[in-house]
Amino acid sequence: MTRRPSPSPVPLHFTEEVAEALDAGRPVVALESNVITHGLPYPDNAATARKVEQSVRGGGAVPATICIENGAIQVGMSDEDIERFASTPGIPKVSNRDMPVVLAGGGLGATTVASSLVAADLAGIAFFASAGIGGVHRGAQASMDISADLIQFTRSKVAVVCAGAKMILDLGLTLEYLETHGVPIVSYRSDDFPAFYCLTSGHRSPHRLDDDAVIARAIEAHWGLGNHSSFLITAPTRPEEAIDAGEVTTAIEQAIAAAERDGVTGQAVTKYLMRAVDAATSGRSAAANMAVLISCAEAAGRLATAHARYRAREKAQS
Repeated sequence: MTRRPSPSPVPLHFTEEVAEALDAGRPVVALESNVITHGLPYPDNAATARKVEQSVRGGGAVPATICIENGAIQVGMSDEDIERFASTPGIPKVSNRDMPVVLAGGGLGATTVASSLVAADLAGIAFFASAGIGGVHRGAQASMDISADLIQFTRSKVAVVCAGAKMILDLGLTLEYLETHGVPIVSYRSDDFPAFYCLTSGHRSPHRLDDDAVIARAIEAHWGLGNHSSFLITAPTRPEEAIDAGEVTTAIEQAIAAAERDGVTGQAVTKYLMRAVDAATSGRSAAANMAVLISCAEAAGRLATAHARYRAREKAQS
């Protein structure tokens, strides 16, 4: 690991490849490590993490999977690091609120969307990729259950490429929240806001852009207007790898009725809905989950490459 000069008092340790890419202005895409530790079982989790990194490279960028270890934020993981995190049980999931405690304790931590955004912003990485983001939960009017991801979007100057959010969330309220906080949402080559491994959530996206260079200009315009917040780009999964939205909606509606009948309330409802959707889609949800991780990473690599090219052109002309 290499330590680059940083204004952050929190130690940032970079792999040599990531440090060299950032110093040269080449495209880098940050990735969360939570998908390694809390996703698929070993060794499938390690294999998937490597495929996601390879997809970023396929788009022309350098992957920087982020984790926490020895009181520092590790920006980029070696193949040995991925294997160790994938095979070590009990590594905690670390969101943005948990970062100071885990860093102070010096232990291992797997980053979520929110904590990865904190790290990417500190490291000067302009792009982050994730399969799906958190959102406003169903019933949030009473529970106040809103993902930390949405809060962090208002604080971190990072372009986020994802496939929207899962349909177990209240996606209408999620879009309203992002609009209220001025977080731009652009759907990449699609008219609709996607829902993770479903092509559409049933909600139209505020904006559609098909051209990588135009998206790069829009990102720079957002930050040029004085905003220190994220720019959200949704990239739907491939049609042949998607799960039918109607099938998922039916499963959710049936599960909501069953939860009310069984007296399931509060945050327990979310887990109840997730189990219902997994059961309704049988083994297809695992394959679809992996596919959307890979497709988002590839799209992020392409868009980060276009963005780095745009920045280089602007710098040369100034």
